[in-house]
Amino acid sequence: MNDMIKRGYKKMVIGEIPREWEVVRLGDVFSVETGTTPSTKREEYWENGTINWLTPTDLSKLNGKIYISGSERKITEKALKDYNLTLSPKGSIIVSTRAPVGYVAVLDVDTTFNQGCKGLIPKSSEINTEFYCYYLLAIKQRLEQLSGGSTFKELSKNALKNLKIPLPPLPEQQKIAEILSTVDKAIQKVDEAIEKTERLKKGLMQELLTKGIGHTEFKDTEIGRIPKEWDVVKLKELTDKENDIVAGPFGSNLKVCDYREEGVPIIRLQNIERNRFINKDLKFISPEKAEELRYHSFKAGDIILAKLGDPIGKTCIVPNYLEYGIVVADVVRIRLSPEKANKYFFTYILNSSICLNQLRKETIGSTRPRVNISQVRNLKVPLPPLEEQRKIAEILSTVDKKLELERKRKGKLERIKKGLMNDLLSGRKRVKNV
Repeated sequence: MNDMIKRGYKKMVIGEIPREWEVVRLGDVFSVETGTTPSTKREEYWENGTINWLTPTDLSKLNGKIYISGSERKITEKALKDYNLTLSPKGSIIVSTRAPVGYVAVLDVDTTFNQGCKGLIPKSSEINTEFYCYYLLAIKQRLEQLSGGSTFKELSKNALKNLKIPLPPLPEQQKIAEILSTVDKAIQKVDEAIEKTERLKKGLMQELLTKGIGHTEFKDTEIGRIPKEWDVVKLKELTDKENDIVAGPFGSNLKVCDYREEGVPIIRLQNIERNRFINKDLKFISPEKAEELRYHSFKAGDIILAKLGDPIGKTCIVPNYLEYGIVVADVVRIRLSPEKANKYFFTYILNSSICLNQLRKETIGSTRPRVNISQVRNLKVPLPPLEEQRKIAEILSTVDKKLELERKRKGKLERIKKGLMNDLLSGRKRVKNV
């Protein structure tokens, strides 16, 4: 204890905090309000409504932002009056307390909300709601633990009021919120850059994959209008042999119990994104099992396609660091002949509406739609000259590289924010000049 005092900290029920900080009940510094839902059978409560009515779904769409200014559905003045509802004022905090628990935002306008949310209205001017918004986001797991219910979790008003929280001096609250808000603004700028680059890529794909480079004459085909010099072929015609396009083994031939912590890697659906291999949670099997399943093998540079998922048919290329492995049942491995096809160009084609529309028409099953190996082999694709394929792929890959750099930058900022939240909101690191 003496050591903590020397270092300027004290041990409290919520952990070790700075000596200048207090610990209070959330209900001591916030009024906690519960939402309600006006009768959905009464049109006069909803039709042409102008008053925000927030739900956990609205909060789930913030994508890292902490301010919320609108709702998907709105209620009328009559609903407000008949239900004797009061608007939570701008600057209050809104918390989802049911299905799911733990989405948090600061209100940018006066708002009502449903019973899946609670409103936290500060009782004094000594409370910075941005600081407490970040704090509640940081303890989401704790909020979930305090929630009760067997069918779905719900955080009660009483549990929220009795939640123990730190109370730093107001200047320190403000400074911490300012630092975290600065990082959020940087993340938002990167998000905007990513969205802009994605729009550019979408436009380029639409242009280059259907009109090519420098063509003036076009023809109508079963896959749409394409340059007159291009052909339309089936995907399997771009391979050297039939087993250059294969699916993974039946589920009974590769089970979860076959997975190992090391060995020969396997590629699963979660590793495939459009033009991006996701190196996350890789699984492995023994060399003996891999030998048994060698018909379903991949090597670095192969194309892999998801037979299942939404959207169906996501495709990427196996990275160079995975020299050899096995694909699972819902993944197709495609090995194109380099004399006929540029694999990078055809990865873009497979990820485009040209193939997506074909796959959607061919999907089997309504709950978990999937395509079979025959449908993938018989996909109709445009075939430009090999040199034009290469040029188109180079243009699109340049945009993809820009996207990847922007995503990495966002990931770095998110890691910085997480570290700052852990350190600043707990008082482990103190802010200066407050």
